[in-house]
Amino acid sequence: MHKTEKPRIEKVVINMGIGESGEKLANAESLLENLIDQKPIKRKAKQTNKDFGIRKNEPIAVKATLRGKKAYKFLKDAFEAVENKISSDKFDMYGNFSFGIKEHIDIPGVRYDPKIGVFGMDVCVSLERQGYRIKRRRIKRRKISPSHRIKKEEGINFIKEQFKVNVYE
Repeated sequence: MHKTEKPRIEKVVINMGIGESGEKLANAESLLENLIDQKPIKRKAKQTNKDFGIRKNEPIAVKATLRGKKAYKFLKDAFEAVENKISSDKFDMYGNFSFGIKEHIDIPGVRYDPKIGVFGMDVCVSLERQGYRIKRRRIKRRKISPSHRIKKEEGINFIKEQFKVNVYE
């Protein structure tokens, strides 16, 4: 396989939905910042939900986007948190995949702090090949040919080879 044909990680998005603002959200934000050495952003509620006590535009979640070496490093630890196993159902038809980590203390090197508590997170990974930039650039934007897109099987094989992850049915 030629270098340009190999898939690579475009980005890894980590999302922690807390469901309320205040001290709990601040704890989650500081935890995520310590985990990835990068400042996460707060996400606001899109609508009011009286049952949960959430108002529109109230910050209720934090997320961060990782690229490059940081993305690979975090993914290595995140796969260890899920025991290097992931279901093939987690992959979409373009090779992208998502999985959840139930407790952040499952990540290697992270210790439990009673002041912070325990949080779960969602990890979403986007894969691409070299040349995908033409789809996003401003000048002379073009479509990606179907033969150049990553397929589900290629995404699964990439994760198996790169991270030694067991993908099961």
